[in-house]
Parts: sequence; C-alpha cells; structure tokens
Amino acid sequence: MAELPKRYDPNAVEPKWYRRWIEHGDFVANPESSKPAFSIVMPPPNITGMLTLGHVLNDTIQDILARRARMQGFEVLWLPGMDHAGIGTQTAVEKYLRKTENKTRHDLGREEFLRRVLEWQDKHGGIIIEQLKRLGCSCDWSRQRYTLDDAYAAAVQKVFVDLYDKGLIYRGRRMINWDPAAQTAVSDEEVISKPQKGYLYFVRYEIAEEPGRFLEVATTRPETIMADTAMEFHPGDKRYLDLLGKHAWRPLAREKIPIIADEAIDPEFGTGVLKVTPAHDALDFEIGQRHDLPTIDVLTPAGRVNCPAVPELHGLERFEARKKAAELLEARGLLAKAEPYENNIGFSDRSDVPIEPRISEQWFLRYPRTKEALAVVRDHLIRFFPAHWEKVYTQWLENIRDWCISRQVWWGHRIPAWYGNRKPISSGQGKHPGNLNDAYSVEVRVQIESPGEGWIQDPDTVDTWFSSWLWAYETMDPQTQKKFYPTSVLVTAADIIFFWVARMIIAGLEFKPGKSSKIEDNIPFHHVFFTSIVRDSQGRKMSKSLGNSPDPLELIDKYGADGLRFGLMRIAPTGQDIRFDERQIEEGRNFATKLWNVARFRQIQGPSDPAPAIDQQKLSIYAVEVLARLNDTIDAIDTAYREYQFNTVAQRLYDFVWSDYCDWFVEAAKTDIFSEDETKKRSALAVMDLVLSAVLRLLHPFMPHLTEELWSLLGLGEASIQFALLPKKIALDHISDLGSKHHLVSAIYGITQAGRNLMAVSNMPAQRKLRPILRSDDKSICGELPTLTRLLKVEEVVLEPEYEAPAGTPVAVTPFGDVFLPKAAADQERERERLNKEIARIEDEIRTVEAKLQNNAFVERAPAAVVEDHRRRLKGLNAQLAKLKQAREGLS
Repeated sequence: MAELPKRYDPNAVEPKWYRRWIEHGDFVANPESSKPAFSIVMPPPNITGMLTLGHVLNDTIQDILARRARMQGFEVLWLPGMDHAGIGTQTAVEKYLRKTENKTRHDLGREEFLRRVLEWQDKHGGIIIEQLKRLGCSCDWSRQRYTLDDAYAAAVQKVFVDLYDKGLIYRGRRMINWDPAAQTAVSDEEVISKPQKGYLYFVRYEIAEEPGRFLEVATTRPETIMADTAMEFHPGDKRYLDLLGKHAWRPLAREKIPIIADEAIDPEFGTGVLKVTPAHDALDFEIGQRHDLPTIDVLTPAGRVNCPAVPELHGLERFEARKKAAELLEARGLLAKAEPYENNIGFSDRSDVPIEPRISEQWFLRYPRTKEALAVVRDHLIRFFPAHWEKVYTQWLENIRDWCISRQVWWGHRIPAWYGNRKPISSGQGKHPGNLNDAYSVEVRVQIESPGEGWIQDPDTVDTWFSSWLWAYETMDPQTQKKFYPTSVLVTAADIIFFWVARMIIAGLEFKPGKSSKIEDNIPFHHVFFTSIVRDSQGRKMSKSLGNSPDPLELIDKYGADGLRFGLMRIAPTGQDIRFDERQIEEGRNFATKLWNVARFRQIQGPSDPAPAIDQQKLSIYAVEVLARLNDTIDAIDTAYREYQFNTVAQRLYDFVWSDYCDWFVEAAKTDIFSEDETKKRSALAVMDLVLSAVLRLLHPFMPHLTEELWSLLGLGEASIQFALLPKKIALDHISDLGSKHHLVSAIYGITQAGRNLMAVSNMPAQRKLRPILRSDDKSICGELPTLTRLLKVEEVVLEPEYEAPAGTPVAVTPFGDVFLPKAAADQERERERLNKEIARIEDEIRTVEAKLQNNAFVERAPAAVVEDHRRRLKGLNAQLAKLKQAREGLS
C-alpha cells in the first residue's frame, strides 16, 4: 500500500477520486437492477445560477442520503437537472442588452431575443453543475435533465391542453399581482409580505350635495386617487348613514363619485370612510363588482402614472407620484394631515419590488385533487420533516385560490393557445396582453399545433413552476419511472412548499404516472425534508448587497469540499436556521486532519487487516470500552437518520472519532502497541482496524473523498468504499465482567481528566518530568499505571493508598482517587480559587441530587436501581466535598 503523506491535501485527493468515480460509472442508476430502489430528484437550480451555501446545504444532504443508501444495498438514482428560470433568465439578458446595446427585447423582436437568450444560456448556463461536482455530488449525470428539453417541453404543452379540456384551465379578466419591474403577472405565492414605513394621508373629499362639508379618508396611496370611483363606509356606521346615495368630489381629476355602503369596510380603520379604487386594490375590485362601479386604471405596466387629466402627475414613477400627489393635495387645502405609518406591502419574489394589484386577462388553473393532496400528508403516505410543516401545508391547501399560470415573458414554455376569426367589438372588452387588437373578439383554440394560416399564438409563457411541478416523473423515461417512481425523499427549502412541493403532489395525483392507479403509486415522494436557512453570524439572511455571503468555491479551495460539507452539517440543526461562521468550516478541515493523522499512525505500525480477527477474551479494557462506545454511536446515528437529524449524526461522529477513538482509545492502546507483548500489540491493532473501518464507512456520506482515500491507502477493502456495507454493532456477549471493565476505564479516564486540569491550573505543563501521586485504595488501578502515566504525559504516576499530603499540596478529588502534585510550587491564591470553584460545582450537584431524593413522586415511581444509584452518587459527592474542603483548610 502507498504510504500516507504527512499532510492531508484535499486539493490533490478530491479531484482525483471524483474523476475516478465518474470514469467507473459509480453514480449511474440501473433500472434493471434487482436491488430495492432509492431515488431523489434534485430541486433544479436556475440555469444561470451559481453555487451558494444554501445549495451546499441542500445538495450535501441529498448526497449523504444517496451515498448512505448505496451502502445499505439500494440501487440509487439521484437525478440532477436545471430549471430555465423564465423571469430570472429573461431579466438577466435584458439587463445585459440595455447595458451593452441600449436595447430592449421589444427592439429585437421575439425570435431574435430568444436567440440571444440561447447564446447567453450557452455561455453562462450550467456553471452550477460543475460546481456541484466539486462538492462531490454523486448524481447520475447521464440522466441530467432541463425544463426546456424537447421531451419535457412537449409534456408541459400536453398537460396544459389536457387540463384545459377538463375545464380546469380557463382564461379570465381578473385582479392579479403585477410585477412592474419584470412587467408580468405573478402568482399569490410569489408575493412576499414585508413591513414598510410610509405615511397615512388624510384626504378631504367635499360632499357634492353639501358644499363646505368634507369627508376625511385615510389612504396610503394618494397617487391612485384619480382612479377612485366611489366613497364607502360600513352600513352599520351611523356617523355616515345620512350620506348614503349622495356624492363626493374626487380631489384629483375632479369628478363626482357616489357614496356607498359595504360590509367589507372596517369602521375602525382611519376615519371609517374609504375610497374605492377598483383597478388598484383587490378588495376594492370585489366591492366595485358588487356595486357595478367603473374601473379606471391610472398606472402603466411599468408603474408610471397614466392620467393626462392631472399633468403634474402624468408620467411620474408611482412612488415619486405619491409625494407629488400629497403636495398637490396640500396646496389645494385637501390634505388634512399625514402621519407616519407602517404596514405590510407585497413584494415580488422575482424582482423584489412592490407588486401592483392590476386588472388583467390571464390564464388560470383551478387546482384539482386538493382533497387527495391533503389526505396523503394527513395520513402520512407522505411524511414531512420537521413535522410542523404539515400544518402550514394544510392551511394553504384549505384556503387555496386559483393559480395565475400565465407570464408576460418570452423565455419559457409558450402557452399552446391560438387566436383567430376576429370580430369587431366595443373598445376595451376582451383585451389580452400582447399584440392582439383590443377592438376585436377572437376565437380561442387550445392545442399544441397551429390550427392553420391566420391563427396567432398566445404571446405569453406559463409560470416556471407550472413546468417544474412535473419534475418528479417527467424527468424519467418509462423504464426508469417504473423502477424509481415514486421517489424516496425530496430535500428542499421550506419557502417553496407551496410553489413546488404541494404542486408536485397535486400533479402526481392528477396525472397518475405510477405503475397503477393507486394513490400510493402516484405520490411523487414518500418523505420531504425541509432544510434550514443559512444566515450570517448576526442572524441576517445572506445577500450580495450585505456582502455577507461567502463563496463556497473559495471555502472548498481553502478547507476542502469534505471540510465544508462536514463543518456545515455539524451546525445545521433540524428545523432551525443556521448561524454560519467560517471557523466552523475550519473545524471540519481540522477534523479531517485528525482522522488522517490517526490513520497514518496506524499505517506506520504495519499493514491493516480488512477483516481483523478479534479475540474478545484478550481485549484490553480500553478496547472493550471503545467497541461499546462505537455500538452506542451506531445506535444514535441510526436513530438520527430516521428523523433526518443530520447535525446529530455529524456531532456523534465528531465526538466518537476525536474523543473516544483518537484521544482516549488510541492513546491508551499505545501502551500495548509499543510493548514487547506481541499478543497485546496485535489485539490493539486489530481493534484499531476494526474501528477505523467502521468509522470510515459511517463518515463516507459526509466526507466521501477523504474516506475513499483512507479506505484505499489502508487497504480496508478491495472495491470503492461507497459500495461497502455500513457497519453493524459488535456483539460483546462473550466478554466477562463488562460492568467492572467499564468502571475501571471510567476511573482511569476520570483520573486523567482531573490530573490534566490540575496540572493546567497549577501552571505545571505535562511536558515537565512530573511524578504525581495517586491516593486510591482501588487495587485494579495498579495494573493500569503505565497507561495512566501515558495519558497524563508525565514521568510516572505513583500509587500511594495512604498518602498524607503536606499542607498546600495541589489536589484533584475524583470518585476513584485523589491526584496530588507534591512538589508543585502552587500559587496559594490561585489554588484557593480553584478549590472554591470545584467546591461550588460539587455543592450544586449535591443540591440537584438531594432535590430528586426529596421528591416523593421520584422515589416512588422511579426504578429502585435508579433511586439507589442516586443515593450512592450523593454519598460519593459528599465524600468528595469533604476532601476538597479539607484541602482548602490546609492552605496557608
């Protein structure tokens, strides 16, 4: 076997192994395999996206699950792909065009613009896929998919037509959410509510029938006053009943508007009187429909005022117009006051600008299968982790609204609708966004191919999520689908539970891609794990504008992909946001170094045995202890995986490898390894091999490159570690006196910790030639003095059961014996301070145990052995306390 270098270099190891895995086809799924199936579909990143820490977290978790499943004997499919990101990609290309050519997509025309997008995609797209490979993702890259693949695009078109034929897709003129930056409709789920500080303007409307009498109306949007078509109050509000049926003068674009009553009005808001602006508010639109009010739109698609009747405002950007409108009202004596006001404003998730409620003709989907979608989660055919997301999912489905699926963008899946046979109608009716003449009604046909000459295809595309809701099955060919659908688990962010997760469930239930019509064969996945948000150390979301988002590739260059993966997973508690700190990634690298060093130490002692023979009767007490702790670790890891608690898995592995294995067992085993007794040496090395083999397999899903390198260099297996079976617990049934062996190891380790602490506070480094004295009447410790000496890194530990220490001698009191530093030049005040702290700690423990023993419910209900253990512990603590107080009294 090749010798392990002195230093682990991830930049040399990681690319080498990834190339080898790809060359050997290790990640390719075989749909004809007889192994049970395990499958994941990757949430497709945007085609122009770049790797973020959020991607690192999400894809590391998927890789952990895929690699562990291979080691459990599953045939694994991890299917990768990318999303065309309609609005995002189009916005990026348009921004580039404005900057380089000062042109818009309309200047180029649809065909030329789409050609430019394809050029942009070819140049900038897919970078994230190569970045995911650097992370070590074990995807089946031969099956990589794209939401604009020909077959996938055809499926999207077919689904649209099928749903239209079922009456589930329809076209209608309704109030929608309008993104003025991207100039497209967005769905309700793409509107993010954010608190915004502004002003509440109290505007005076004069009563037309009673000159000199005014109504005060509180509004946050004076720039839309020109679109007011009524004044309204609650019919139960007696203050204004005498005004019902009268009129008020609209203060901007002066005109009489009726005063009406409607139960939708909150009499407690502002003055209890509101203006009705049907074109610019969803609630007002509904009121306008009930009272047959006209609808006046005074904003352009770009969010500028379109009202020549008020030239001071005409053409102004909406927020600029707000200020100017307030100035005009004040100048005319119609602004009573303006108060600071904070309210929640809907922002476009796409462009991060405030959305505008807007009347528009769009395509909508009535969601099918909502009752079934509720049932499969309620009945746990699909399980959510953490489980509290089930409630969020349920609330959304129970209050679901029709989905606005059309987008006024050119990049994406074009809507398969065609318009022809135009007939003249009155202006303004039947208008559809695009180049269609709004003076005509048109015949509409929904089909994939053009009906013939003279038919014009709808200019819109479908919402990107309308294509990705088919992702769980349309990415698979029939053979693959038969083997791997439904998928095993989906790993995704909770913020797309409505955008994607719920819609994929609905799609599976509606389109039935499974092997039968049974519900359980058509759900898209069995488990959904929702990842956390990675925040900076101050708890802020990471963003380019804040400059708090580190580049994962730079972290990989610095600490290795495995260091990044392991460091991030250790700080990713299930259901809680993550506070990122680069030092935690450095700890991941340091952990890799620790494992490398202990493996190198093992290699120096001679060849490793991939199947070491363990004679349980010849095991040292330290070997028995490490094997028992390995068993506990395997149990804890299995339990944590079942609940998707990845940070628990990582922490248990960290603690076992760093502490139980390296710091305790290996250090203690050196006594046997460096002894002249070949039997003891072979036994110690065999246990080292056994535990190292288990550790590498348990760690492989988290740190694939490092574990593969050590597995290969140590010769622990002939094939790749990724196909080695996970370790099982070691049966320790044939070991006699397990309890007494554990007690003795606990004594040695406890004395070691106490002695190390004593030397540290006494300013006596372990490197000095110290000869601490151990006062203990436990005879079994006598045979372990050489190991205790090694663990304490001193010249010799002297056992003196009857030792009487001179006054002031530093002492550490343990349940197993007392450690003295007889010739230490102790700082009396420092020693007194140390003893005071130790006395206080013991007293706290005594109070805790006494409280339990004084609790009748505990004494009566707890098992007798537990109660007796507490009594023994109290007795021991009191004995330690007495010794510590005696030592303190002995100080001068």
